[in-house]
Amino acid sequence: MSVETETPERARPEPIQAVPVRHPGRWVAVLVIGVLVAMFVHLLVTNKAFNWSFMVDNMFRPPIIDGLKGTIALTILAMLIGIGLGIVVAIMRLSANPILRGVSWVYTWFFRAVPRLVLAILFGNLGILWSRVEFGLPFDRQIGALFGIQDFEARLFGFTAVDILTGFVAGMLALGLSEAAYMAEIVRAGIQSVDEGQTEAAQALGLSRTQILRRIVLPQAMRVIIPPTGNETIAMLKDTSLVAFVPVSTELYFQLKAVGNRTFQVFPMYVAACLWYLVLTSVLLVGQYYLERHYGRGFGRTADARNRLQGFGVWGRSSGGAGGA
Repeated sequence: MSVETETPERARPEPIQAVPVRHPGRWVAVLVIGVLVAMFVHLLVTNKAFNWSFMVDNMFRPPIIDGLKGTIALTILAMLIGIGLGIVVAIMRLSANPILRGVSWVYTWFFRAVPRLVLAILFGNLGILWSRVEFGLPFDRQIGALFGIQDFEARLFGFTAVDILTGFVAGMLALGLSEAAYMAEIVRAGIQSVDEGQTEAAQALGLSRTQILRRIVLPQAMRVIIPPTGNETIAMLKDTSLVAFVPVSTELYFQLKAVGNRTFQVFPMYVAACLWYLVLTSVLLVGQYYLERHYGRGFGRTADARNRLQGFGVWGRSSGGAGGA
């Protein structure tokens, strides 16, 4: 005889009454920031020291535009020198030759130690060392005296240092050589971030050291090199204002300051300089974003998400051979 036992039904749990966490500090911060922004906008609108009409009328005139072109040209040329020479110095730093390593270390030590303003002024006064530079046979007069020839000269050509080492060239060399020291460290860090197995595999395939560097190492190192290089380019754009002390007249800050001093409206021209540098920096930031996205393909969160989607057949082909969406 069996005895049936009834199991009591479990009571359903009550729904959770979720109470959102309150963050009063956030609203206080938003209120404070809103008040500060309103005060700043009120300052811009009501303070006559800005003199917006004068600023807008003068910041687009031909001398300012010429200075803008000079600033852009100086930035591009200095960065080209810095990147090209920086790659060479970085390769020398990683060389097995102790002399090359020593020379590269001394170069980076010197140009990273001396401020760029001091370098710009120093390069602007290099004409003191050489009033004239000539190319030809050395000790030509002494050689002529040995053969009894008076006033013997075997010089091919020459030029005065002032004609060649203009303010623009001096500023470009000072900024470019200084930038090369920083770019050398950036490139060296990028090269060392690549796994040594990549180099060993390329050597096993019979590639030369130049081919390995150009086709294997540098393309992978660009993911590490591009972000700090973008920052250095933005810093170089701002450091071009230092060449106004060389002086270089075809430069944005020099021209804006000249207008302010001539019209006794210095502060509006300083604000105009800020606006111009903000515009140029914003353009560089956009370019840096697309470069980082280009060289960052296959790395980071984007690559991980793509790999997970490929496993489910959403991207490409799944393990079963079905086509993706």
